[in-house]
Amino acid sequence: MMHPLPSVFLMELDIPEGFVTQLNEYLDGLLEQEGRRTAADTLVGQIREGEQLRMDCDDELVAGFSGFVRTMGVEYINAFMKSSGQMLDGNRNVEIDDLWSVHSYAGDYNPIHDHGTKTIMGISCTTWTKVPPQIEQGPRPGSEDYGLYNASGESDGCLCFNYGQSSQWDKERLKPTQNIVIRPQVGRLYMFPSWMQHMVYPFRGEGERRTVAANLNCFREEIAA
Repeated sequence: MMHPLPSVFLMELDIPEGFVTQLNEYLDGLLEQEGRRTAADTLVGQIREGEQLRMDCDDELVAGFSGFVRTMGVEYINAFMKSSGQMLDGNRNVEIDDLWSVHSYAGDYNPIHDHGTKTIMGISCTTWTKVPPQIEQGPRPGSEDYGLYNASGESDGCLCFNYGQSSQWDKERLKPTQNIVIRPQVGRLYMFPSWMQHMVYPFRGEGERRTVAANLNCFREEIAA
């Protein structure tokens, strides 16, 4: 019997297509507002060609997505407890702490970082509502067609999660890799613990890489006396 000893759980799912349409409608309007609020002062993204903007999670075009994210946060906690064989000491109320968009263009990137929340148990998520074709149509990381030699550019615009040390000798050492590269896809959402470090590689060429991201607080549910 083999006993896997996991370091982290990453949830992957697709959001309803209608949410993508609504989020883009909201963000297109937000980009035209002179009074839009930047989120650059609280984010490490090196977004010089585009913008990082605070979003209103209660706006009628965003509220459906916000509710969906909160529900998936509860699902993430339950799936974590089941998969890790642990018991939760009381239920959690999941609330959105921050919701923001990142509008990236050629040369923009995010250095390696993690996220903070008001609760020790914190969850973060990210999805994309626009992805330039030169990013979205590249080979799937981990497949036989994916490779970094000869300046392939096949990580351009990709999201990379890091949760430990990795090296090219991992396979020979029988050591599971401690990072994963994700190719952005419109409507694909990833949910992960806020402590997990991640980064975004810059890309070349035309087009907007549009991200919607959130941090979730997980408050312990108060039991009435």
